Amino acid sequence: MATITPSSQAPQAPQAGQAGQAHRAPGAGAPGGRWSSVRHLGPNWYASVMGTAIVGTAGASLPVDVPGLRTVCTAFWALSLAMLLTLLTARSLHWLHHRDQARAHLLDPTMAPFYGCLSMALLAVGGGALVVGRDWIGLTAAIALGSVLFVAGTVIGLAAAAGIPYLMVARHHIEGATPVWLLPVVAPMVSAAVGPLLVPHVAAGQAQETLLLLCYALFGVSLLATLVMLPLVFGRLVTHGPLPLALTPTLFLVLGPLGQSTTAANKFADTAPGVLPEPYAHGFAAFAVLYGVPVMGFALLWLVFAGALVVRARRRGMGFAMTFWAFTFPVGTCVTGAEGLAQHTGLALFRWLAVGLYALLVAAWLVAAAHTARGLFSGALLAAPGAPRPVTARTR
Repeated sequence: MATITPSSQAPQAPQAGQAGQAHRAPGAGAPGGRWSSVRHLGPNWYASVMGTAIVGTAGASLPVDVPGLRTVCTAFWALSLAMLLTLLTARSLHWLHHRDQARAHLLDPTMAPFYGCLSMALLAVGGGALVVGRDWIGLTAAIALGSVLFVAGTVIGLAAAAGIPYLMVARHHIEGATPVWLLPVVAPMVSAAVGPLLVPHVAAGQAQETLLLLCYALFGVSLLATLVMLPLVFGRLVTHGPLPLALTPTLFLVLGPLGQSTTAANKFADTAPGVLPEPYAHGFAAFAVLYGVPVMGFALLWLVFAGALVVRARRRGMGFAMTFWAFTFPVGTCVTGAEGLAQHTGLALFRWLAVGLYALLVAAWLVAAAHTARGLFSGALLAAPGAPRPVTARTR
């Protein structure tokens, strides 16, 4: 074992409770003053919205009949909508009153990728409106809300998918990959999975076909970008050893593009009949299974791998950090992926897999939400990050 400092390791290891927070840029204002509470509120907080929304969306489609479950799922969606509105307001104040810190976040390689979470938070809440939110706000309002959030989330997601990698190449100093690199490029995949929910609500013919094929194009954008990024992430783990303790939960982010792409493939198969001519409609039905089954198999392999490293980190003293929200949304996408495969294969295996993964999702949400609420009430999660601590890493 060799001891190294974060300055010799990229990305820099954040302290527990402040994972992903950027250090104050030179010349930044004093920590006090007006709206100082939002000075260190980074885009990583949108992950809590994503994780809450997916609990409602995934639970509503479970292939089991649980009395009252849909009502609970709708309540989770309503909570995610409230959280989104609150964070949008707080982040607007952050940009308005703390622009130096906001710019520092964009130039921080540990924080900038989290801008993809803004897109996914908008899309997760918009998709939830169409799945369960319509029970409380009505179908017309759900379509309007879902459409606005889909367009905004898709535009922001594409900007992040192109802009954040540009910053990584042109402005950031990076020596090693981490799973947070996937956040900007997975955002278009969330659009690809949400978009088919809107297809039945647009004009039949060219409009429906165009929207569905645009979603398929977004699927390709995200999938190919993920195939570029993922080998870099695994290569970093093999050559440099486990991530710093506070970043270890981000290994679950790899599940995001895997589960979300499986979900999207199944949504294409659900939507294509009557929208696309044959043989394309039938082709999407075959693609859902031929693509989804092996990808879900790899997702389960990664789940075991990442889980083992999390257990290892916990035994070495890993405490709570905002990275704990990585245990929620990525697992939720695997739930919706398994639900789609259960529908298209008719196999009980995938039904029970969806139920088991959903139980894991709910447990993860309870842990992350409880610690986040405690950190908010104490002020610890919104405080300025302290000086970085030395971390240990395996050397070869």
